[in-house]
Amino acid sequence: MVASVAAQWRRWGARALLSCVVLLSLGALSGCVTMPASTDSEMVSPSEETEVRRRARIRLELASNYFESGQTVVALDEIKQALVTDPSYADAYNLLGLIYMRLNDYSQAQESFRKALGLRPLDANILHNHAWLLCLQKRYLEADQSFVQVLASPTYSARSKTLMAQGLCQARAGQELVAEQTLLRSYELDASNPVVAYNLAVLLFRRGESVRAQFYIRRLNNSDMSNAETLWLGVRVERSLGNTVAMRQLAEQLRKRFPDSHEQALYEKGAFDE
Repeated sequence: MVASVAAQWRRWGARALLSCVVLLSLGALSGCVTMPASTDSEMVSPSEETEVRRRARIRLELASNYFESGQTVVALDEIKQALVTDPSYADAYNLLGLIYMRLNDYSQAQESFRKALGLRPLDANILHNHAWLLCLQKRYLEADQSFVQVLASPTYSARSKTLMAQGLCQARAGQELVAEQTLLRSYELDASNPVVAYNLAVLLFRRGESVRAQFYIRRLNNSDMSNAETLWLGVRVERSLGNTVAMRQLAEQLRKRFPDSHEQALYEKGAFDE
């Protein structure tokens, strides 16, 4: 089950930025990557900021806004101008890497993150993004090692996000049992994350652990973050447990809220195993 996670994340009203198409995943690249701050990650007061960096920062902020709104080409132009202004701006290279990732230009993304890490080699946000790029390139062992390096940082605050990305990458690599444990750690830190809940339910359901899968998917479908895919998974889980009433209730939600969805078409065909 492969999903365009950015689209799903936007429907869930979360902090979506770009697509992160991953096996067994619903989410967005804000789940898989981290955006650069609007100012340099190294704390710089307004009085310390140079005029060159100020002008580059303004370009970065513009590029970030365009990027978030899906205007990738405009964002690329703005961030390139930021780097013309200040070629030593690590956050700008970080965003440039994200832009190239969205454009599926992994060689340019790799070069962008290389330059960013050359300027700030211990920056956990840049390391995280580079780890996700390695995952997209199917360099799974290197990616996992990079995620571990990020999580080892004592000051890093977005641990649930990194654990989520690491777990999705492990699932992509076929390491489902390891991925489950990693996603459980992420869930412990942020039980409200719909991406983690959905993926845990999928992993468990695929392994035949429908009762455990039911816990995560029911909680998600009882929230305001449910969508066609979560409802469809809920239908399949309840059906596997023989809970006909619950299955029909979820199917009715699916029919009313998402009548034209692929999932509704599957339900009408009775294609519960697809």
